Amino acid sequence: MKRIGVFTSGGDAPGMNACIRAVVRAAVYKGIEVYGIRRGYNGMIKGEIFKMESSSVSNIVQRGGTILKSARSKEFMTREGREKAFQQLQNFGIEGLVAIGGNGSFTGAKLFYDEFGIPTVGAPGTIDNDLFGTDYTIGYDTAVNTALDAIDKIRDTADSHERVFFVEVMGRDSGYIAIPCAIGGGAEIVMIPETETTIPSIIEALRTGWNRSKTSSIVIIAEGEVEGGAMKVAAKVQEALPDMDARVTIIGHVQRGGAPTAFDRLLASRLGIACVEGLLEGHKSMMAGLINSKLVYTPFEETFTKRKLINPNFTKMVEVLSV
Repeated sequence: MKRIGVFTSGGDAPGMNACIRAVVRAAVYKGIEVYGIRRGYNGMIKGEIFKMESSSVSNIVQRGGTILKSARSKEFMTREGREKAFQQLQNFGIEGLVAIGGNGSFTGAKLFYDEFGIPTVGAPGTIDNDLFGTDYTIGYDTAVNTALDAIDKIRDTADSHERVFFVEVMGRDSGYIAIPCAIGGGAEIVMIPETETTIPSIIEALRTGWNRSKTSSIVIIAEGEVEGGAMKVAAKVQEALPDMDARVTIIGHVQRGGAPTAFDRLLASRLGIACVEGLLEGHKSMMAGLINSKLVYTPFEETFTKRKLINPNFTKMVEVLSV
């Protein structure tokens, strides 16, 4: 393999630039030409492809977002769109791809390989940490620290005004951000998609806290929680507890941005190099990940069809520590 392409796709995550840097420099180190593809699959279809050198990725390891930009592509979801993308890669002589993204990106990469035989190795770039085949995804650690910093500040206000704050963090299908935020932020209650937490149980927990002379509380809610997010949960609890002084904070997209932590920079760099090495070793339609600090390659299909479970001890920890 003499020429590869690299792109980012789906939601951005802190550390994507560090991963791009690692891919480019690993390729240069091994004597391989590397081309950047702007705006994910959409840019692949349109031919937004350019050659990258070592200097192309100077001074980006500390930057959030992605210099290659990201976009979602409805056209790539059709076979005709994928055929256009394949033709563009042929025009540039690109023989393999590194995809930095999440489950949607890897779903597209698997289809692309099945239909056109372009080998792709992926790096897990998503703040949700919901991909099977790796203990941590690029951007997750930064997102947790960003959310936790906000929760610490909210705790100050909650304590000063003796309020209950319902705080929504990201996690459409996963509670991986919510759980460490609840433990590290001293929350009394956490609501995540993986476990059922009823409104009556929240009401009971808040009343129990008040009976123990607690004057403020934090409820952490993952955005994909079945009760419907922080606004709906707060409204339901407020209806049952009309004297409760409650506020809602949705931390939102600030969790996606900012300089990546040292952990995310190291993870991104290690996985970026692993993607290039994986292509050279003949891996196809696989994701590079770390399990118990060891590098592993997992078929794309398993990364988004197998469920990555949350340790039940973590939810128990929230309960124990809220006493």
